[in-house]
Amino acid sequence: MDVVGQERRQKRFNEFKRILETADITTVFQPIVSLKNGNTIGYEALSRGPLDSELTSPEVLFRTADELSMVWDLELLCRTKAIERSQCIKSDKYLFINIDPNIIKDEKFRRGFTKEFLRNHNISPKSIIFEITERTAIEDYAAFCDVLKNYTGQGYKIAIDDMGAGYSGLKTITKTRPHYIKIDMELIRGIDRDSFKQALIKNFVNLSISTNINIIAEGIETEEELQTLIRLGVYAGQGYFLQRPAGTFLEIPEVIKNKIAKYNSLSNNVFDYSSTYHYIGAITEEQQALGQDTLCIDVKRHLDENILDGVCLVEDEIPKGLIMQNNLNSAMAKQYGIPLYSRKPISLIMDYNPLIVDYYTPINTVSELAMDRDSARIYDCIIITKGFKYSGLVSIKKLLQYTTAMEKSYARELNPLTGLAGNVIINRVLTDTISYSKNCCIVYADLDNFKSYNDVYGFENGDKIIKLAANIIEKRVKSKHPFNCFVGHIGGDDFLFITEGGIEDSNLLCWDIIDDFDKEVLQFFNELDKNNGFIETWDRSGKTVRFDLTSISLAGFSGDPSSFNGPDHISNHMTKLKKRVKKLPGSNYVIFE
Repeated sequence: MDVVGQERRQKRFNEFKRILETADITTVFQPIVSLKNGNTIGYEALSRGPLDSELTSPEVLFRTADELSMVWDLELLCRTKAIERSQCIKSDKYLFINIDPNIIKDEKFRRGFTKEFLRNHNISPKSIIFEITERTAIEDYAAFCDVLKNYTGQGYKIAIDDMGAGYSGLKTITKTRPHYIKIDMELIRGIDRDSFKQALIKNFVNLSISTNINIIAEGIETEEELQTLIRLGVYAGQGYFLQRPAGTFLEIPEVIKNKIAKYNSLSNNVFDYSSTYHYIGAITEEQQALGQDTLCIDVKRHLDENILDGVCLVEDEIPKGLIMQNNLNSAMAKQYGIPLYSRKPISLIMDYNPLIVDYYTPINTVSELAMDRDSARIYDCIIITKGFKYSGLVSIKKLLQYTTAMEKSYARELNPLTGLAGNVIINRVLTDTISYSKNCCIVYADLDNFKSYNDVYGFENGDKIIKLAANIIEKRVKSKHPFNCFVGHIGGDDFLFITEGGIEDSNLLCWDIIDDFDKEVLQFFNELDKNNGFIETWDRSGKTVRFDLTSISLAGFSGDPSSFNGPDHISNHMTKLKKRVKKLPGSNYVIFE
């Protein structure tokens, strides 16, 4: 390093020491927002250096602290400032505080987070979430996890920060079993245009459902990213598009809340009418929970008087276990069971590992999780939570009744030949697509010379070609747009699909469909017709006429669909476009903007 560089470095070090001595740190708070309803679940405390300093940036600030081996001193100052500024935070909001894993083990850190210290600042440990930043690798997981257990036992919660970047990884999740996982912004950036990122986040969401860990997406900067994350089922998010950090506890703007509500509504139907978006909260019964210290005899009386199958046992509204009536009766029916258990707390015999899912978990996912349990627990009630707090119970009987009715209703709306969504669903999707007011591509597909094929080869073989077309369209559309597409069967040899891709993606998609169809449809013609490149049949007057081999025509619209008045308006427009495409020879397509 040259002399100038050394002088700059020393100047930066002196500035850092001045900041520590004068406590010249600014704390700002960025909301972390539920992507289910737009409510703020908490705030992340973020520290900044002085505005007129080269250490304004937190990255530069902490890098300098690391160079001077003063990370502990800086973190202590940042935490103290954050807690001092958080005395007015609402009791139902969490405070996310960044912690380096090497710092949390320090005895000084423990003293800094005693209940008395927090009580003096009007904050409960149950409102604090330690956000493990992993600026450095965790070298001793066993010791680190012991420290975490000490804090979680007092009511603190744990979040793993920057999942997908740095040292954050599956090992950390496996070892620490956090309450939250925060997805690094690099995985969120442009997720609306990246199917690989979408698939990755969807897997994280599936993991979160089965482990009761909540996913938070960091760095949401565009409306398209927000909409995609909602569709993928991500629990919560933060970022400049929702709200920038501020010196106080701001809510997100009402216009953003409305967008979240709108996209949740649309996620329930646009592009997907499967059972994926029927939430378990719809059938939750708001049954009273009991404390885990309740005496067994009192729990039995509660179950008998209210004719209940089971009851959730809680501590400060947080589910800690479950007791089913049959299990309680079995315990007390044993020899000396009544005198042994009657005056003892239910925590002695309750199930400490019941199935707990969030209110917004899809019903079909809950059903799969419930059926995957061991046979001894398969009929146990399911505990439903909202933000970790107890919300109610769902019995297996009610779950099965609902899923059966849901599947019957959905099956009636599918085309019986291809299993694709039929006209009832198609009309709903088109209606919602119009209200969605976001650029998309709507494509109608129609087979050419199909009636002639039926006349020569028969309807049974004609049905096979329809199935072939359905399979090709569905496979190609869903492989290119796995989380943002819809495929429907209008009837006969007519199909419709919708994607969020731009016109270039749609052009490539149509070419892929045409290429697959033209190759695979040949197997349904005899050798003579394949060699000729046409089939012969007779018209009504008995004259021989020739028709080209069956091909496929695709006519699409790309752009904002809000200019259409309804499904009929779209249908009429597409019919005109199809006529233009069908005049072209062989399989062809045209996408109009």
